[in-house]
Amino acid sequence: MQTRDMNRDWIATARTLSQALPYMQRYAGATVVIKLGGHAMGSDEAMASFANDVVLMRQVGVNPVVVHGGGPMINDMLDRLNIQSDFVNGKRVTDTATMNVVEMVLSGVVNKRIVQAINRAGGRAVGLSGKDANLMICDQTDPALGLVGTPSQLDPKILHTLFNTAMIPVIAPLGAGLNGETFNINGDTAAGAIAGALKADRLLLLTDVSGVKNEDGEVVTEITADQIRDMTRDGTIAGGMIPKTETALDAIASGVRAVVILDGRAPNACLLELFTDHGAGSIIRPR
Repeated sequence: MQTRDMNRDWIATARTLSQALPYMQRYAGATVVIKLGGHAMGSDEAMASFANDVVLMRQVGVNPVVVHGGGPMINDMLDRLNIQSDFVNGKRVTDTATMNVVEMVLSGVVNKRIVQAINRAGGRAVGLSGKDANLMICDQTDPALGLVGTPSQLDPKILHTLFNTAMIPVIAPLGAGLNGETFNINGDTAAGAIAGALKADRLLLLTDVSGVKNEDGEVVTEITADQIRDMTRDGTIAGGMIPKTETALDAIASGVRAVVILDGRAPNACLLELFTDHGAGSIIRPR
């Protein structure tokens, strides 16, 4: 009985791989930028699962780029160091002391944890920040917020170099200023800017929600840029979803073929989106 059950499992696995073949062929050579945050960073098990997915993507010819956040880890370190923060309209002011902690946590602890997980899964990951090789040059977003930046110049040559050697870039959302400053960048914003510079086939924004929802609370699986604007104007899209959909619209305007907002809590969410007919979350296209 156990042998029959095992045989059924292997047959189901083989059938799944066979069904995935057209999608693997479709994405061979494609660039996929993944914004990692939320639940997928919260546990070793979730991180290992994500790393396996990224390594499989690279193995079948996809060029994955991981851009990560780290807000909760930054908050924890600021609390441990007893560094007090000021806020303007609900946004943290990033002064020099805070920036030092942000860079330490993002480029150090968080970035290397992701790199190590991918390498442990059999990939070859390289940790970077937007400061490396002038990948992201920033303007100051708002003087009232201090060292918070908006990418204004992007040079993705280093990423193409890594693609050519089958490396997987893992990027901390930090950028350089024209006067030598270090700027903290919103993770979604950084991912969208990098995806635009690469003219990526897909930008995957992993979140802790299942996607963009309509007025009835149902996930909209396919949606256009114009529909996003309409849903934002009428209040259907609100709160924390607004920055993500704004990132999606900016990325599409920069040449990204499509953006997917999907639930990073779901096992193998990236593989479901890329390599199955079902997909995952909400895919946003130009039209």
